[in-house]
Amino acid sequence: MASEIVYESPNHKFVWLGRDETGLEEGVQTNQYLIINNGRGTLLDPGGFGVFSRVVVNMSEFVDPERVDHIFLCHQDPDVGGGLASWMDMTPARIHVSALWIRFLIHYGVAALDRIEGIPDNGGSLTLSSGNRLEFIPAHFLHSPGNFHVFDHASGILFTGDLGAAIYPKGETPLYVEDFEDHVRHMEGFHVRYVATSRAIEYWLSKIRPLPVRMICPQHGSIFREKETKKFLDWIAKARVGFDANIFT
Repeated sequence: MASEIVYESPNHKFVWLGRDETGLEEGVQTNQYLIINNGRGTLLDPGGFGVFSRVVVNMSEFVDPERVDHIFLCHQDPDVGGGLASWMDMTPARIHVSALWIRFLIHYGVAALDRIEGIPDNGGSLTLSSGNRLEFIPAHFLHSPGNFHVFDHASGILFTGDLGAAIYPKGETPLYVEDFEDHVRHMEGFHVRYVATSRAIEYWLSKIRPLPVRMICPQHGSIFREKETKKFLDWIAKARVGFDANIFT
């Protein structure tokens, strides 16, 4: 599936970077996103080595790799950043990831640790060339103990990593959530198993509720537009997950 621009203004775009339809990308379905601001790029969760070629090709339709200034990793998992060494060879990007995980990145073949900027536990922000701001929102234990989401103030889009993830049968994942009630059955099992406790969700919501979120883009599954975003926030606020769902009894 080709890339799609999910938000566009004169100097700012938020782009979903497509999906494999050949069956060659084995494993977990993942979404990669590109923010283009004044012609400069920021990649969100560029993915593992197996998706690298597809993401490079799709990204290059919008911005040259030499103009990618930043790469964000929501946490340390290989489906998030397993191809990081190749991205660091191809782009001049600085890497933004929880300070907790910097020492783990050498296991992905990353040598230039001076290009990695650790995000402190309480979050932070990144000001782009136009003055537009990306905010790093603490999302610890959703599901990683060192985890962040990104709020793009220019577009009102919140990138949520694994929160909001849905697992559809192979080849059936829609780009956008069309029927929220049906979508819940593809989300529920993932959240119950991969989110440790509902208290982590409560903390996250305290950070999210004050923000003017218009769209949620997760790393797995489908994108929530404005109406579905409100439904998701209401749903996740009531969800019982992990130990609170008594999954081990």
